[in-house]
Amino acid sequence: MELNDIDFQILRLLSENSRIQWKDLGEQIHMTGQAVGHRIKKLEDNGVIKAYSLIVDEMKLGFSYTAFVIIYMKTANHGKFIEFLDVRQEVMEAHRVSGEGCYHVKIKVTSQEQLNLLLNAILDYGNYTLYLSIKEVKQRISLIEGR
Repeated sequence: MELNDIDFQILRLLSENSRIQWKDLGEQIHMTGQAVGHRIKKLEDNGVIKAYSLIVDEMKLGFSYTAFVIIYMKTANHGKFIEFLDVRQEVMEAHRVSGEGCYHVKIKVTSQEQLNLLLNAILDYGNYTLYLSIKEVKQRISLIEGR
């Protein structure tokens, strides 16, 4: 699917407020709410819009530790490791990478004990290097914001 300027305007406005009414969104880009709805449906059907989400303050929920873990696999059985990552609620992001390590994983936990339990479980798949976040200095919600 090739996107045009109107599609990018819709995506930008939805990234700012995904709960906006189609009618209100349409008024901002000079379209009817129904036309906007059709465009959004097309973006969803083509996988451009994958999901709508809620962003919460993890610190207020007790997730006071953010860690970045570089995983060095000890076997070629990456499928089992990916399944392991998929079911772990502490894992926020996981990327297979080139360069140092095989995977870079971002985790959020409520305690050092929870962190230790996860790290011990990772040892079944390989070794790791751990980096603890001291402070988040930037969070970018959407790539559309800068377009």
